[in-house]
Amino acid sequence: MASPMPARAAEHHGAATSDAIVEVRDICKRYGDVEALRGINLEFERGKLTTLLGPSGCGKTTLLKIIAGLVPATSGQIRINGKVVTGPGPERAFVFQDFALMPWATVIRNVAFGLELKGVPQSERLRIARHYIGEVGLTGFEEKYPHQLSGGMRQRVGIARAFSVNADVLLLDEPFSAVDEQNRRKFQEDLLRLVEKERKTFLFVTHSIEEAVYVSDRIVLLSPRPGRVSQIIEPRIDRSASPDVIRRDKSYLDVVEEIWQSLRQYAE
Repeated sequence: MASPMPARAAEHHGAATSDAIVEVRDICKRYGDVEALRGINLEFERGKLTTLLGPSGCGKTTLLKIIAGLVPATSGQIRINGKVVTGPGPERAFVFQDFALMPWATVIRNVAFGLELKGVPQSERLRIARHYIGEVGLTGFEEKYPHQLSGGMRQRVGIARAFSVNADVLLLDEPFSAVDEQNRRKFQEDLLRLVEKERKTFLFVTHSIEEAVYVSDRIVLLSPRPGRVSQIIEPRIDRSASPDVIRRDKSYLDVVEEIWQSLRQYAE
């Protein structure tokens, strides 16, 4: 069975490609006297998962929220499918670290809520919601409330809700940080299956180097504040290998070590 290929640093990370769904152009962000992001230029292609990785405070979540239209940039521009972002839009869906579920609503109502806002007829939105509830392994929990679920299950509801609205771009802010290692690895496998099946554009934030290397087509390393693109790495993982083989493979471990050596100078 083939092993993961060595990582490759991308040579150009400023020029847009013809396949770019998301274009980030000269994004800067200030909070008063604090410069959070400086001169970010990136593009993200359909069917690929890109992880934003870097030390705490480097602006990973800020950049994700700017792309989502939840936070305004101080300067620069975001384009989605060629259109300038001026706020949240139906072509983007956000998975929050803290789940952000409606506590008074059942699982199926939470998952279907975005479709309800779009005016999708009830029978159709319930059909779609049930489909994605099944995709994240929660069949049978449709009528449960968030307080009746574990943290991992609540996060699955958030992921199902994001997928149900059929957005072009999925933005995930540390979605697995609140679960134990066993569930985290299972979630990583589920995410890779959905990336392959749905062919969306995925932007993923994590603090875990191992997780980033395992799930990503591309990893964007950000420098400490002000966050800037310092390096782009393509792990080139062979997905035909089993998870256990990948996680033990020397090439995979070498990429993890390469990134750690780049980031260790910023460790507290």
